[in-house]
Amino acid sequence: MVERVRAGKTVVRLKGGDPFLFGRGGEEIETLREHGISVEVVPGVTSAIAVPEMVGIPVTHRKYASQVTFITGHEDPTKPESALDWEVLARLKGTLVILMGVKNLPAIAAALTANGKDPATPVAIIERGLRPDQRVTVGTLADIAEKARAAGVRPPAVIVIGGVVELYDGGEG
Repeated sequence: MVERVRAGKTVVRLKGGDPFLFGRGGEEIETLREHGISVEVVPGVTSAIAVPEMVGIPVTHRKYASQVTFITGHEDPTKPESALDWEVLARLKGTLVILMGVKNLPAIAAALTANGKDPATPVAIIERGLRPDQRVTVGTLADIAEKARAAGVRPPAVIVIGGVVELYDGGEG
């Protein structure tokens, strides 16, 4: 982007969803500003909310969740250690929404249950959200990794963990 702007081009960087929620939008803006390039951001709607919403799963609900926590399921592999505190995440009473977590789903479910999250906690995986071929796989922390494997779940997908998943009625939105 820097090269093209310096060559006199007008650059539009189009990203799906919200470029600042695990979308590296912040890193891109930081680089552009370091090079003295002005930036205009048009906010997007994050898939972490829009995708569950489209299948009838609210990320908050008076009965089930008064808070929502967004986490990445795929941290930078060059980091010396995880920034995710699974002990704290397991204790949260609200909804966990995980982006980019399909590959690490078995480890995520194991980390949450090993740190005290009830294995019966409902989980929904919404693949290809908002597309005609979207698909939902539902289970619990205890069985979701196996259900996802059996169903051939693949990215992109949004993973929702918590009581709000009980509001899913089996439709595709």
